[in-house]
Amino acid sequence: MALDQSQTWPATELLDSIQVVIPVRDEQQTLAHVIGQLQSQGLRRIRVVDNGSRDGSAVIALELGAEVLSEPRPGYGRACWRGCGNLDPATRWLLFCDGDGSDPIEELPRFLQLAHHHDLLLGDRTATAAGRAALTSLQHWGNRLATALIALGWGVRYRDLGPLRLVRRSAFEAMGMRDRGYGWTLEMQVRAIELGLRSREIPISHRPRLAGDSKISGRWGASLRAGSVILTTLGRLWLRRWH
Repeated sequence: MALDQSQTWPATELLDSIQVVIPVRDEQQTLAHVIGQLQSQGLRRIRVVDNGSRDGSAVIALELGAEVLSEPRPGYGRACWRGCGNLDPATRWLLFCDGDGSDPIEELPRFLQLAHHHDLLLGDRTATAAGRAALTSLQHWGNRLATALIALGWGVRYRDLGPLRLVRRSAFEAMGMRDRGYGWTLEMQVRAIELGLRSREIPISHRPRLAGDSKISGRWGASLRAGSVILTTLGRLWLRRWH
């Protein structure tokens, strides 16, 4: 499948072509900050996917002018997938970020500067001192496991599986994403290798979530389940590769 060729667009045209997707569950304490940061960068197409929140996340997003979609079935990938449906024809890029305030939205200009020459840009939290310090030991462990296994199976070594990522729409459509859980980011990076996409990891800072409780990091039970998801997802992708 042929992908879009690089182009040089005015900055405003590039910004207008980006659809932001923010999967959230109970992030009313941090969501206004995230949406405000995105809007301060000139981004206007902002979708918040409410993944079963029991707080006022959806109301806050609507009040701030974001589009709100509902995906009551649990699953990070399921929420992201919901946010990628029925896209405006003018959408050329998809930007994924978390709603907990941990992603450095202020560093997005570096992504935009490189966008025309790449199909997938990934925020690498492990490449900066601030990013490494903000990650828990469990997150470091999960990154090392997943990236080592990707390198073993596909010959490319990533450094991170972070949530902040910008992907060309045509590249995303070519990926044929199937995962609907926490294997979403991992599958995207593996599919980028298999498709020969122009990918690049960009060093970014990172910070602990601004408020609320993490659904994964810092919780041993959830982290162990996430580890099993990594192994299961990689096994499935490896088998698919040879069939």
